[in-house]
Amino acid sequence: MSSPGTVASRLAGLGLTLPAVATPLASYVPALRHGNLVWTSGQLPLVDGRLDVTGKVGLGAGLVDPETAAGLAETAALNAVAAVAAVAGSLDRVVQIVKVVGYVASDPAFTGQPAVVNGASQLLGQIFGDAGAHARSAVGVSVLPLDSPVEIELIVALADR
Repeated sequence: MSSPGTVASRLAGLGLTLPAVATPLASYVPALRHGNLVWTSGQLPLVDGRLDVTGKVGLGAGLVDPETAAGLAETAALNAVAAVAAVAGSLDRVVQIVKVVGYVASDPAFTGQPAVVNGASQLLGQIFGDAGAHARSAVGVSVLPLDSPVEIELIVALADR
C-alpha cells in the first residue's frame, strides 16, 4: 500500500487531476466494490463529458492513428482511476491494479491493440508504481459506445480499512 498522499503526489507530479466520474450511459454504476476488490465499468476517454476523437483505430486516411489512440487509452484509464477513487475513499488504499481490459475499436486490418492499451498500462504504472503492474487483455472490437476508439476497465485490490 502507498504511504499517505503518495498517489496524490504522483498525480500532481504528472500534472494530472482526477476528473469527475462520468455519468453512466445506461443502467449501471461506474464502479462497484465487493470486499477488497473494485471493478470499474468500461470507461471511455471522455473529457468534460464529451469525446474529442471518435472512430476506428488503424493506419490510413480517416482512421484514428495508434499514437492518438494510446493517448485516449490513457485518458480512459484516468477516468477509471477516478471511478475507483469514488468507491475506495482514497487511492492510497490501492495495493494492486489486478487486471486491465482494453477494448480498441479497430479497422479490420489493424492488429496493434496491445500498443494502444499500453497508454493505459503506462499511466497506471506512473500513478501507482509497483502496485500498477497488472494482468491485461487488449481486445479489438468493431465498434464501441459513442463511436469511441477505446474503452478501459479495471479490477483493483484495496488494503483493509
